Amino acid sequence: MSLFRRRSTSDTDAAADQPSTDVDGDSLTSPDADDVTGSGSSPEDSALDRADGPFDSAEVAGLEGRLDLGALWLTGADGLELRLELEPEEQQVVAVTGVLGESAVQLQAFAAPKSGGLWAEIRDEIAQSIVKQGGTAQVRTGLLGTELSTRMPSAGPDGRTVFAPARFAGVDGPRWFLRAVFSGRAAIDDAAAQPLLELVRSAVVVRGAQPMAPRELLPLTVPASDAEGPAIDDDEPDGPDLNPFVRGPEITEVH
Repeated sequence: MSLFRRRSTSDTDAAADQPSTDVDGDSLTSPDADDVTGSGSSPEDSALDRADGPFDSAEVAGLEGRLDLGALWLTGADGLELRLELEPEEQQVVAVTGVLGESAVQLQAFAAPKSGGLWAEIRDEIAQSIVKQGGTAQVRTGLLGTELSTRMPSAGPDGRTVFAPARFAGVDGPRWFLRAVFSGRAAIDDAAAQPLLELVRSAVVVRGAQPMAPRELLPLTVPASDAEGPAIDDDEPDGPDLNPFVRGPEITEVH
């Protein structure tokens, strides 16, 4: 596993709310509502069998070779780089991203109600948000059960709108919810996504006993640096910004 790097998240949510424009500067028309099929009652909805992970901390015997990031314990792989994303004002870790070649996956864990089912709700909200911005979102059955396959718009360097694919997956666990956002080649190629899928599948979520509101982000922490573990690098990485509502790495369409 490569070096850990810490990076600050940029204020991209505000930029994502701006209307996308085509090459002539006209506003793009949002896709039809039929493009959004993320209803929790959809017959396509398929829950993930967690027998092969991701796991709850009560289901494993300690770290078992995983890296302790607080709410998430992760397993490394050859060539994989893990990046911690920091909220700029509070300097709190808000996400961890695994990067391998032209592919990446961002992981975040949240508190969830005992009844579960949070992924169906969140999936609908993500789909509606992307369509409102001029992108597309479609439900599909993928590597982690029911997923959301999207094309997210953003302004290219020449002013034209570019669309980047992203694949949103969610896993409902006992009082927690894990979201994985695949971008780059992994968003459109299952073979490219496979190594990152192993990172998600082997992940352990540490919910903790403290009361938390549903959807509250479970706290991530910077791992201790030691001779046997990965080093901490404070330099800004050269890789892509993996906020799920902006353009992902490498793979884009220009319209």
